[in-house]
Amino acid sequence: MGDFAIGQGVPRFEDPRLIRGGGRYIDDFQMPGMAHGVVVRSPHAHAKIKSVDVEAAKSAPGVLCVLTAGDFAAEGWGDLPGHGGLKLPDGSPMPKTGYPILAADRVRWVGDCVVFVVAETAAQAHDAAELVEIDYEPLPSVTSTAEATKPGAPLVWDNAPNNVGFGELIGDKAAVDAAFAKAHHVTRHRFVINRVTAVCMEPRGAIGVYNPADGRYTIYNGTQQPHNFRAALAGIVLKVPESAVHVITGDVGGAFGMKTPVTNEVPLVLLASKRLAGRPVKWLATRTESFLSDAQARDNVTEAELALDKDGHFLALRVKSVAAIGAYLQVSMPAFVFNCGTLAGTYRTPAIFVDVSAVYTNTNPVRPYRGNGRPESAYVIERMVNLAAAEIGIDPVELRRRNYIAPSQMPFKTGLTFTYDSGEFEKNMDLALKLADVKGFEARRKEARKRGKLLGLGLSNTIERAAAPSIEAGEVRFDRSGTATIFSGAAAQGQGHETVFKQLVCDRLGLHPDDVRYVQGDTDKVVHGEGTNGSRSSAMAGSALFLASNRIIEKATKIAAHNLKVDPSDVTFREGVFSSTKTNQTLTIKEVARDAFVMAKLPKDMEPGLFSTSVHRADLANFPNGCHICEVEIDIETGAAQVTRYSVIDDVGTVLNPLLLKGQIHGGVAQGVGQILMEDIHFDDSGQLVTASFMDYAIPHAHNLCAITVDANPVPTKTNPLGVKGAGEAGCVGAMPATANALVNALAEFGVTHVEMPATPERLWKLMQKRA
Repeated sequence: MGDFAIGQGVPRFEDPRLIRGGGRYIDDFQMPGMAHGVVVRSPHAHAKIKSVDVEAAKSAPGVLCVLTAGDFAAEGWGDLPGHGGLKLPDGSPMPKTGYPILAADRVRWVGDCVVFVVAETAAQAHDAAELVEIDYEPLPSVTSTAEATKPGAPLVWDNAPNNVGFGELIGDKAAVDAAFAKAHHVTRHRFVINRVTAVCMEPRGAIGVYNPADGRYTIYNGTQQPHNFRAALAGIVLKVPESAVHVITGDVGGAFGMKTPVTNEVPLVLLASKRLAGRPVKWLATRTESFLSDAQARDNVTEAELALDKDGHFLALRVKSVAAIGAYLQVSMPAFVFNCGTLAGTYRTPAIFVDVSAVYTNTNPVRPYRGNGRPESAYVIERMVNLAAAEIGIDPVELRRRNYIAPSQMPFKTGLTFTYDSGEFEKNMDLALKLADVKGFEARRKEARKRGKLLGLGLSNTIERAAAPSIEAGEVRFDRSGTATIFSGAAAQGQGHETVFKQLVCDRLGLHPDDVRYVQGDTDKVVHGEGTNGSRSSAMAGSALFLASNRIIEKATKIAAHNLKVDPSDVTFREGVFSSTKTNQTLTIKEVARDAFVMAKLPKDMEPGLFSTSVHRADLANFPNGCHICEVEIDIETGAAQVTRYSVIDDVGTVLNPLLLKGQIHGGVAQGVGQILMEDIHFDDSGQLVTASFMDYAIPHAHNLCAITVDANPVPTKTNPLGVKGAGEAGCVGAMPATANALVNALAEFGVTHVEMPATPERLWKLMQKRA
């Protein structure tokens, strides 16, 4: 469709509305009679609740109701969704732990929900919340992932010995042990991957509306998975049929995995609305409250060993990892285990064994965050490759070259869990080396040294599992005027779904984007959807809309043939026009759509209307991959680090919109660089969060980054009809190890072999002073 065809860099259709203030975020929804809620949260990391007194709060000006744990017990509602069916590393069942909406007898992190106060205004609710009296008995707490399993560590849950929640042994241990026994060289290292938080542009919020007339609950919430969210909320928490719950998701200002599940505040606003005879109740987090209450991410300690033969070929990889759960096990949090397969990287390593355990700590719950286990795994394997190269005296580029999986070996079953469908890993690196002008690096390094700066270059390969086996729905529906509405089960949080899905449908059906309306995020309108996560939207939702469009064409061809008085096999459809060599007449798809509602213009026994729903099923995941090269400059006097050059070659299969693809890569790179250089969630010894504002928690700004050059080496996948591989998380997966490798390269003259994250100016300065 010309300028809007697939492969064109079409600017986002969403942006004019958003920049003109037409966004519909949670705080933009205003309703008559809407009340406001405030959560009273625990000030202790671990404590018994001896008593809760809410009488003074109930009598405060404007207060409409005050909810405690007893109110939910009386209502008969369930706990928040957790995750079951997991096992401990020894194969025994995991301990059963709950996830209460409001704590009744014990709080387990600073920020745990205890009381909900609802008033006419938010200010009145905040004032009344100060009047709630809670008598706590503080208990010992543990906030360090590394310390959680040590003898004598305080237990977060009494029935979880050593604080271990679940674990898994993955791979062939015997084969790995045998490979290590004959290894010529073994590289070992312990990695601490710190804790971060999503700090979305739009804080979490929720509006609950209960309709007493039909007993139906409506929730406005910025979730990534409206239909799964509805199923969990209805079946597990409210214990009502899904049809009794309506989920509406408007615009979402960022999510990255954090906004997927049903969180405490959702049933809070719903029960409050029910107690107030259907008045809408809104809760909206402040920024500090977000730090205290949002699920956080990463946070693991990993010990890795890489065995090599005398020629530098990888023989085996052995990894032991301890990852944080936080105080409560959130649904989908264990998915990081399934992504441990990324530890295999792009290499032929024959045998890999992973021992992973997840431990409870008195901290915010941990859940999937952009990449969800892939960035951590990529960081480990790509740092190990560089460490091994340094130890045996081989250039890191050459060591990678000796171990790459070749395109001729695809599909390739790795030494761990994944089977890669396609990819040209060595070619990615060669293209990246050229794109980054690596040949000119030494000249740039000498120039930087004259300015009192250390310049380092880091490379990383990236591969991740995307669009894991699942289903997704899409619908294309024409109206009588010949315009169309497309419905998608995916739910955007800034990715540009409206643009790329309109682009896809317009390209297939020959429509103009102005003739297409896009609908998502409303469970009463969209037939079904698994939502947006795991780099799946283009591959899954895009394929569903592609298949639905094909069905539209199939039916429209029959209608056109009927009206052109030819056989359907004689009709050609191209760029929105049906034609036949047997007639000099043509019909546009808009004309056919209008005819579809006229009985006289339909073939006999054909159902009127032109619409189609398709559910795409993916039995296999796809594996986007690429190569990142980063240059980092370190000020010798201050230790301040600055990314000065960044180049990416990415293989995401068929590129639907290169402009949006580059935006996805840029955003992911920023998050990966941010974790390596500055982002860090930190708790003190008593469990208090000391990084609870942007004064203490640093996030990357424009001046921390440089222009990011992105080019593609597309190898279409056969796992979906579009040939698309996921793109949303690839930037983050590659950025962490590339940036870390660049830092170490810059500091090589000081004998530094590893830099812990975050690489703050203080940390880098101390490393230089220590080795000077």
